[in-house]
Order: sequence, then structure tokens, then C-alpha cells
Amino acid sequence: MTKKIAFFGIFAAFAIIIAYIERLFPLPIPIPGAKPGFANAIVIITLYTMGTRAALGISVLRIAVVGLLFGSVFGMAYSLAGGLLSFAAMVAAKRTNIFGIVGVSVFGGVFHNMGQIAMAAIIVQNARLFYYAPVLIIAGVLAGIAVGYASGLTLRHVRDVIHRHFV
Repeated sequence: MTKKIAFFGIFAAFAIIIAYIERLFPLPIPIPGAKPGFANAIVIITLYTMGTRAALGISVLRIAVVGLLFGSVFGMAYSLAGGLLSFAAMVAAKRTNIFGIVGVSVFGGVFHNMGQIAMAAIIVQNARLFYYAPVLIIAGVLAGIAVGYASGLTLRHVRDVIHRHFV
């Protein structure tokens, strides 16, 4: 149990650090708030190694810490809406056993953007924001592919480390 808590802490720290680094280097594209979401790779790796509850904990902890330290209340609301919807979509996609890690990540990327746009539409009370949906879906697919590929490469090594310490 102690080793599991230690891995959880390490994964949470990595997710927070990666999210912070992404904030330092905004993408030079005209899509408000668009970023690759590489911190989500840690959530995906946790989902595949430690299970749903641990991955949800990492996701919510990362959103809360990064939001409190570097964001705003509205930013946290957007991130939480996107993060929770993304997480639910990834868990559902993974449970089907149809999609690999890249496919699961693509679901996460697309639904994260949809959750954020839904929250924005609620906050500003304007459903016209959904006109951004096609662009955000494409951005979510591209980010999901990149994050999924990075997660897959990293997962092989993480599984070896976890196997050595848990088995």
C-alpha cells in the first residue's frame, strides 16, 4: 500500500509539473485555450496501471492544484468540466476493449474540448459558442493522437518499474 501511495504521489507531481510547463509555452494558434494536454498522459498512464479511481484522483488533484496556483475560478471551472467529461469518455472507451491507448486518448481530447465549450456556453449564456465545435474536435483529435502516442511509449517503461516494485 505504501508503494501505491508513493506512485500516486509521483504521478500527481508529474501531472502538475507538466500542466505548469504547458502554461509557460502557449501555442501560437488562434484557438483560445488550445494546448496539447500532455498532463493528461499521466492520467492515461495511471488509468492503465493503477485503475479508474487512482486516475480520477490524479485528474481532479491536478486540475485543483494547477487552478489554485496558476489559474482563476473560471479557468478551474472550464478545466474541471473538460477534465471530468474527458475522463468519463476515456473510461468508457477503454472498457469497450475496442480502442487502444491512442484511441482512448483521442476520446479524452475531443470530450475535454466539448466539456470546456459546454461550460463556456453555460457561463456566458450563449450556445453560439458551439460553432467552435468542429475546430475543437479537430484539435482534440490531433492532441489526443499526440498524447496517446506519448502515453503508449511511456507506459511500457512505467509498467516495468511498477512490476518490479509491486510483484
